[in-house]
Amino acid sequence: MTMTRKPNVIIIGRPNVGKSTLFNRLVGKKLALVDDQPGVTRDRRFGDATIAGLEFTVVDTAGWEDDDPETLPGRMRRQTEVSLEGADAALFVVDARAGLTPLDEEIARWLRSQTVPVVPVANKAEGKAGEAGVLEAWSLGFGEPVPLSAEHGEGIADLFGALWPIIGEKAEGVSEGVAVPDAEDSKDGEEDGDGDLGPLKLAIVGRPNAGKSTLINRLLGEDRLLTGPEAGITRDSIAVDWQWTDPSSGTVRDIRLIDTAGMRKKARVTEKLEKLSVADARRAVDFAEVVVLLLDATKGLEHQDLKIADMALQEGRALMVAINKWDVAENASSLFNGIRAALDEGLSQVKGLPLFAVSARTGKGLDTMLGAAFEIRQSWSKRVPTAALNRWFDDALAANPPPAPGGKRIKLRYITQSSTRPPRFVVFGTRLDMLPKSYERYLVNGIRRELGFEAVPVRVVLKSPKNPYKAG
Repeated sequence: MTMTRKPNVIIIGRPNVGKSTLFNRLVGKKLALVDDQPGVTRDRRFGDATIAGLEFTVVDTAGWEDDDPETLPGRMRRQTEVSLEGADAALFVVDARAGLTPLDEEIARWLRSQTVPVVPVANKAEGKAGEAGVLEAWSLGFGEPVPLSAEHGEGIADLFGALWPIIGEKAEGVSEGVAVPDAEDSKDGEEDGDGDLGPLKLAIVGRPNAGKSTLINRLLGEDRLLTGPEAGITRDSIAVDWQWTDPSSGTVRDIRLIDTAGMRKKARVTEKLEKLSVADARRAVDFAEVVVLLLDATKGLEHQDLKIADMALQEGRALMVAINKWDVAENASSLFNGIRAALDEGLSQVKGLPLFAVSARTGKGLDTMLGAAFEIRQSWSKRVPTAALNRWFDDALAANPPPAPGGKRIKLRYITQSSTRPPRFVVFGTRLDMLPKSYERYLVNGIRRELGFEAVPVRVVLKSPKNPYKAG
């Protein structure tokens, strides 16, 4: 479907409930004048708004005044009435701290006589002072109010949840296939190529003496880092900027290699210096995009390796595993298959991690590993358009509907990707506190398998409405 305009969302409410503050929050700029004095906004203002990829035009209106039409407040009210014509949705804003007033109730009666879908918004709901006002807002007759703080940016994700069923299809009709990142993720880039993502930040981690520094020296073609047979020579994380030529395409790509001190079991970390080394390695993971866990082929996969891998995944990093010293490995095929099975079992949250056989001494497999590192970063940085995401979501629910524990139906309504690097998704619905962990895993596995997020950590957050009148 092609549309000539974005959907219009009008902000309506009595004076001084925070309409202009909400407008500024949605457009990401201070376009509307804000002041504690009622009636600052006298004309309609239009702005381009985005919430988690949902694009629409937001209209800030003058505060609704119950005055003679010929007075200034009366003319401001007429502006508000006119702006509702052609609107796709209305955000009816009330002040949760002040509670409902007779003017709020009059506006509600008028809105109920209109055909535009209304989303009640209880602004200034931060802290306990706003709770009573949020409960009162249920009595307006427009369903569940969205509690938020326009000033502090709290509750905007819930506002998305209320708007998506009303304007989602229209918004996607304007920009089908185009996902707009959140402000905090705008630096993360999309699927536009590695140039937008900058140098690949690649951390090499693993137990002491797995050959991490030797591997980096092989990549750089020089003895840049101190190596030796003694475990624990590297004490600091060392970042080395480097350019790698992809032999498959001849493309020159920028990489920042991060060599880290080896990580040992806590019981064996006795020296203060080595304790600092482990902490430094953790910091290296924090600054990395892709983490390579280097194993020693002569020792196989140990429990400490799984702990290191789990740490990287918990930090939300894209993870790869490389088995070093492959040139001296015994029973290579069974070793590889055994490590593959152990990784899938020990890291069940991310099955199918990329696994490579390499040799830091001879250079075997290193180019293949680096090429895959760029690919996995691309998946880690990817954003799925909201329309495509919800088409997958509907199919996933149809193929395996959520259970109804105790006869109570769990309703999953829609999903959005809230951020990237790592990819995070928010699922909106009711009774989500009753959703089994197994069903959450079903959704995560489906996202990873069918939407191109193989082998990267995926986060899913569940958001349910808080209905104070619903029987517990």
